[in-house]
Amino acid sequence: MPYLTSTGPTLRTGGAEQFGVGVPGYAHPLLAPAEWAGLNRPGTPLHWAVLNIDNGPGTRPDPHCLEAAGRLRNARERALHGEVPEDTVRASGGRLLGHLDLAFGSRPFGELVADARSYLDWYRVGGFYLDRCPAGRDGLPAARRLTSTLHALLADSDSADQRGGRLVLGHGTHPHPGYAEAADQLVTFRGHWTDYRWSQVAEWTAAYEPGRFAHFVHGVPITHLEEAMRIARWQGAGTIFFTDRDGANGQTDPFAALPSYWDEFVSRIGPGISE
Repeated sequence: MPYLTSTGPTLRTGGAEQFGVGVPGYAHPLLAPAEWAGLNRPGTPLHWAVLNIDNGPGTRPDPHCLEAAGRLRNARERALHGEVPEDTVRASGGRLLGHLDLAFGSRPFGELVADARSYLDWYRVGGFYLDRCPAGRDGLPAARRLTSTLHALLADSDSADQRGGRLVLGHGTHPHPGYAEAADQLVTFRGHWTDYRWSQVAEWTAAYEPGRFAHFVHGVPITHLEEAMRIARWQGAGTIFFTDRDGANGQTDPFAALPSYWDEFVSRIGPGISE
């Protein structure tokens, strides 16, 4: 299979010791209560989930999003201190990330920083998901400037815990290798199962630990769930989200809802604590 093939002298022989779930962004908590509740169920090995109110933080604090953010934040604090959860939220250690749309480099720096400040002030997010991040070498300087500023904002806020904040670059493809030094994690695949099962990993990723990469795949039949996990492991992904949703029947975002096999998916990953 192509995902077992190296184009150079280095072949990755193993992936992450244990997967975790990364949620690229559910619908608003009021419209998707089952999805947000799914993150709070016992045994969910959540690495992080993205909060996106209106392609950003919105114009004012949203009470429903404040509640969802508080539940995940409290669960993480209990997990890091080794305490038993007081409610149905499993202390899995998952972070809540604020959604920042880079629009492939076309959004002004000042707008992005203003959105980041709103996320921190209102929702006390533990990091940021930089969606539609440029992947080419020409976009790297601006990306580095932004991530350096975001790291500084997180360090100065009361949101970051003793492990600091987390930045995830949502390329959706393998970017220039320089981006690996600009953030904590890169999304190197986002797409349909038919493309994923024949995909190849970039050779440079073998120099990094599996936890540095995330894969989001839609249209994965339950009969191919194990194969999809095997591909992710061989390609070095540590954070994954697989779903059988495929955007059909008028659904524009297949990642906005739980997969029909959510319980099976998380049970195969197993319980875990965020890095």
